[in-house]
Amino acid sequence: MRWDDLFGDLAAQWEAEERRELDAEVADRTRRERAALGLYERLAAAGSQVLGLTLRTGTVVTGQVADVGDGWLLVGAQGGPVSLVPFGGLTAVTGLSTRAAGEPAGRRFGLGYALRGLSRDRSVLTLTDAAGGQATGTIDAVGKDVLELSEHAGDLARRPENITGRRLVPFDALVLLRPA
Repeated sequence: MRWDDLFGDLAAQWEAEERRELDAEVADRTRRERAALGLYERLAAAGSQVLGLTLRTGTVVTGQVADVGDGWLLVGAQGGPVSLVPFGGLTAVTGLSTRAAGEPAGRRFGLGYALRGLSRDRSVLTLTDAAGGQATGTIDAVGKDVLELSEHAGDLARRPENITGRRLVPFDALVLLRPA
């Protein structure tokens, strides 16, 4: 009779140890998987969550992720205009779930490629830089790490007579691009 109790106790200890080992393995795998996730993966998995993006200027942009790529994201209110935010312009993101579930659905091209698309489109934009300065105009050229903006009023087309200045903006100083 005592042996039944002894072996029952040993079996319970064995099962408890197996549970502890399994819990430790799950925790370790979770930490390793999380360590492999970066900002791109977290934002690409955001889905329809409404996020708050705190920018280096202190401005907070709120909206859903419309698209995300290597070093940038498009964010906006549903049905409204979207803003392009380089990852380097962010200081914090709020509203993300703690999980990055599923396969992220983002674009792999970088900020320069996205800016060249805006340049080809001749979009009139308002650019905000890291110092909080703003300029409105059209991107004329995009280099390896810099863009050239022809400044003009947002309600005027980019024509030589409307250009009031030209500005080179390094990608590192770019915080936000919005439709003018």
